[in-house]
Amino acid sequence: MSRSSAALLFSLSALATAVAPGTVSAQGNVLPAPVIAVDSADPVSVLVSRLDLERYKATIKGLTQFGDRRQGTKRNRDAVDWIEAQLKSYGCANVERLTYEYNPPAPTPRPAGAGGATPQRPAGPPMSAGGGRARGVRTRTGVNSDSLRQPDARLRALNAEPSVPGERQEVYCTKIGTTRPDEMYIIGGHMDGIGWGEAANDDASGSAIVMELARIFSDPAVKTDRSIRFVLWNNEETGLNGARAYVEQRAKLQGIEEPKGSGKYPEPKWLGMIQHDMMMFDHGMPNADGTMRKEQRPEADVNIEFQSNSKMAKQSADLAWFLHGANAKYATDYPAQVGPHMTNTDSGPFQDLVAAISLRENERGTQVGSGWDPHWHQPTDLFSTFSNADFKLGLNAAQTTLAGVAKLVNATLARAK
Repeated sequence: MSRSSAALLFSLSALATAVAPGTVSAQGNVLPAPVIAVDSADPVSVLVSRLDLERYKATIKGLTQFGDRRQGTKRNRDAVDWIEAQLKSYGCANVERLTYEYNPPAPTPRPAGAGGATPQRPAGPPMSAGGGRARGVRTRTGVNSDSLRQPDARLRALNAEPSVPGERQEVYCTKIGTTRPDEMYIIGGHMDGIGWGEAANDDASGSAIVMELARIFSDPAVKTDRSIRFVLWNNEETGLNGARAYVEQRAKLQGIEEPKGSGKYPEPKWLGMIQHDMMMFDHGMPNADGTMRKEQRPEADVNIEFQSNSKMAKQSADLAWFLHGANAKYATDYPAQVGPHMTNTDSGPFQDLVAAISLRENERGTQVGSGWDPHWHQPTDLFSTFSNADFKLGLNAAQTTLAGVAKLVNATLARAK
């Protein structure tokens, strides 16, 4: 067994004990969940306890001040600046930017008489690419490109600037491992959005997870054997271009010591990539008339997906089940489930190179693509749309990833003197 495989599996049995989720009332309201006592002798338990619902919400709120953060706009660049400042305020080491060019082809003219607005999302793989067969009630999905569907004049004005081709940047920072700085796990979420809303769920909810984990792991008292990189991707909505640029620029640099003999590795060897994309809305299948239930469904869960036809399918499945075990032991409210159909998110460019998984609110190909989230790419993707039960689902995904990665990198806490 390779060192990286051993790292993935070394404590899986320790995560087998399940924790019951919070109970749910007949009206679908999440009642206070049984509190999982913090085990001061277990550094993972202590680190998970440092995740806080109000802090998570505040980070999402901070991202929504920039509207939908559409790539190629000032509001997107302002959000990148804000993310960088936040990471630095956490004490996250080596805050850096990756720069790349995005010059999309001109849109194909519509045939005469076709009517309708040109979608903002370019043609690409169908939503069900790599996904399972859709079942049950399906409703229309798509990208809103009509500014007048946003009733808030302030937000409409903020989102009015169109995207232009050219230079793009995305921010990342790194927790340096103490004994294996040459190996790392990548934790990602995309900070750009579309649809004339605030992109609160897609994907401030995932970006906030990345930022909150960066905050917690950046505590100088936290030591890890292996490195962790926290990346806020750009250009996800145009076809994963920010993640693709990262792979193109940095895959070949893995594990190279620079300068030689320094003990520094600008791009440690990738052991796994964990993506977070749309984390909060699991209200179930649409009703027969296309409406949705107002409350989070009692059986809401954190979906952990890998791609079963990728070159790294087995390693990705192992990583997915490892995080499933972490959820069972450390998450407070919602359980996790593992699925084999990861698609259309920033883990895709990594899936044939390293163990790659995605955490999200629903199955991407079969549920999100069938209208299970009516706010997806819509003006209603606003901070105010979501309830505490929704935000808690995102927080439980954060607990899942934090616990799993803390185990994988052998995180420890220095004792206070």
